Amino acid sequence: MPSNTTPPVPVLPLISAAELADLLKAPGDTDVLVLDCRFSLTNPLGGEQAYAQGHIPGAIYAHLDSDLSGPKTGQNGRHPLPTHGGFQATLRRWGVRRTTRVVAYDDSGGMFAARAWWMLRWAGHEAVQVLDGSWVAWRALHNADPALAPVTTETGSRTPSDIVLSLHADHVVSTQQVLDSLVYATPEIHLLDARAPDRFRGENETLDPVGGHIPGAVNRFFQLNLGPEGAFKPADQLRSEFTALLGRHPLDTVVHQCGSGVTACHNLLAMEVAGLHGTRLYAGSWSAWCADPDRPVARGA
Repeated sequence: MPSNTTPPVPVLPLISAAELADLLKAPGDTDVLVLDCRFSLTNPLGGEQAYAQGHIPGAIYAHLDSDLSGPKTGQNGRHPLPTHGGFQATLRRWGVRRTTRVVAYDDSGGMFAARAWWMLRWAGHEAVQVLDGSWVAWRALHNADPALAPVTTETGSRTPSDIVLSLHADHVVSTQQVLDSLVYATPEIHLLDARAPDRFRGENETLDPVGGHIPGAVNRFFQLNLGPEGAFKPADQLRSEFTALLGRHPLDTVVHQCGSGVTACHNLLAMEVAGLHGTRLYAGSWSAWCADPDRPVARGA
């Protein structure tokens, strides 16, 4: 295993099922951690139940509510970010070291795995990838060759680590910063809302008490990042689509949001795949914004 003080070689944002299978079969000098991020917003126990029924060998389950979110206050959204100490304790429990290459997957096209991917990068850990095509791609490879892509019900475990995090505070935008941008137009922020178009318009809202969107936001439903087979679209296509949507806005003014800061990470990931770097996350997103009735709300397309 490589030195625990030397970070791993930089990796691409996505990894295919075949590439992951080869990596797990012969990891060589690479310390690999697989995170199972399957989750259901309507059934918080569903992901753990799916994990128990079968997962990639060695994978550790990462729960959206308890591992990838912090305590809720009623003002910070449905999936607030954990504290520095809280997330550091989670990564230590998972056995993440500076040398560890982390691969996250779910069964939702990367919807929840992208949250883990973004959080690890926010924590200063760059060697993290999302399984392209998610659990569906691994199962397809398993059905074709069970020996190459095995499935197990054995709970994954690792030796705890003593990793020390250095959070990138500038990767996150606060509610106050978004409000100041609207009121004073400085610093300049251009919001990209990852929710479904109907929720963006303020229709069929079932997760938050208020329907609508933050004034000035532009809608980019995260599912548009995926092709018909459930894998991410090619980088050139994603770049063309995001460039057309954002126009001449500098990338460092682009801030992603959604309902609670989860699917927004999918758009962040897609832009990284496209080679469009430097965008940020409004982690509280709509659920934090609408918690205060005095904040402005827009409806319609």
